[in-house]
Amino acid sequence: MNYYRFLNAVSAARKPMMLRVLTAIQAQSPPTMISMATGMPNVELFPFREAEFRLSDGNKLKIDSASMKQALQYSPSQGIAGLVDWIKQLQERVHDPPLLTPADPNHPGRTQLAITTGSMDGLCKAMEALVSKGDNVLMESALYPGALAAVQPLGCNIRSVKTDSDGLDPDDLQKVMSKWTPEDATKSDSDIPKLLYCVPNGGNPTGHGLTLKRKEKIYKIAQTYDLVILEDDPYFYLQFNKPRVPSFLSLDTDGRVLRFDSFSKVLSSGMRVGFVTGPRTLVDRIILHMQASVLHCSSLSQVLLLKLLQDWGSEGFDKHVEKVASFYRERRDICLKMAEKHLKGLADWSEPTGGMFLWIKLDGIPDTYKLILEKAREKEVLFVPGSIFLPDYTSPSSYMRAAYSLATPEQMDEGFRRLAQLIREEVSCSV
Repeated sequence: MNYYRFLNAVSAARKPMMLRVLTAIQAQSPPTMISMATGMPNVELFPFREAEFRLSDGNKLKIDSASMKQALQYSPSQGIAGLVDWIKQLQERVHDPPLLTPADPNHPGRTQLAITTGSMDGLCKAMEALVSKGDNVLMESALYPGALAAVQPLGCNIRSVKTDSDGLDPDDLQKVMSKWTPEDATKSDSDIPKLLYCVPNGGNPTGHGLTLKRKEKIYKIAQTYDLVILEDDPYFYLQFNKPRVPSFLSLDTDGRVLRFDSFSKVLSSGMRVGFVTGPRTLVDRIILHMQASVLHCSSLSQVLLLKLLQDWGSEGFDKHVEKVASFYRERRDICLKMAEKHLKGLADWSEPTGGMFLWIKLDGIPDTYKLILEKAREKEVLFVPGSIFLPDYTSPSSYMRAAYSLATPEQMDEGFRRLAQLIREEVSCSV
């Protein structure tokens, strides 16, 4: 693949910041190395020395003085080596990327990994590297508002691809792409889309997930039209059906998938640790963008996370994420039960296959915006109107999103009861 076709002018012009390169060199140097190169502060002047964390199972994690020095100091932009290695092994075990270990270590499509300040930071930097003004960018609809916030200011044109209860519709993707020919991807003056963005599991806001058959069709279309797939998958471990549906990364024989993972949904949202996996050429560009902005993900968060993962091992991690998925599966079932109890005949929905959300279409209400943001709020119940998840949020939408991650069963029961009352009042007033 010609990866430079996908880079915008700003990203193509970025060069490694030598001070960041020296930081990475120093992190890999033996203790005998004498360094008078980097301008790192002296950690002996920092007030923190050690820390101890009590885990939910009663066990304790200790960050000793040596680890604390690492946690308080600058780290390489790609991430702390031990954590990068642990996550690489996780990705190999779970996804087995075809290009993780090709014979040529300098293969431009070889799978690379970088730790980011949450997956949103990695996604934003990918957009900043790959999107130019006037580009056509393919995005599912409805879609995650964070992705819209990242891409809309870049001056591109969003080309929506329809979704249904099985996620992004490959037939509609093919219909959208039929405006162009595969040969257009080889022309420098063509406006053919280069990027496809989607949330493949437990989509926000829909809760829907792509089937393997659909992923294979979508990947084939991406090959035909030379698209890079931005696989934003924070809910991968929150799939409710087993076995989990294989990722786009696991299907990626060409090096055309940039995958964004997050620990926010399974370990901690406040630690802000995510990771991007994909072709070395593109991940290296994301790292260059990091060098010019955040420098690196929080060293303290990385050290704490690494200590936890080393303590758990792969078996402990698997056990924990299964516990998390089981919790949300139970909450999903309660949410569906309460929706059936109160909203039957007033609304329609389909069963979420993962994640934290129920996507509900209100019957007889063409636009939920005022009903949800004003009238429901007055009744002391909060949902999200569907228009928030559209490229043009001023467009009317008969949908709304309900989250079942925090609400108790009793709160879901009462919340849907209040909503049902509002729907009846709204429909009766419009007759």
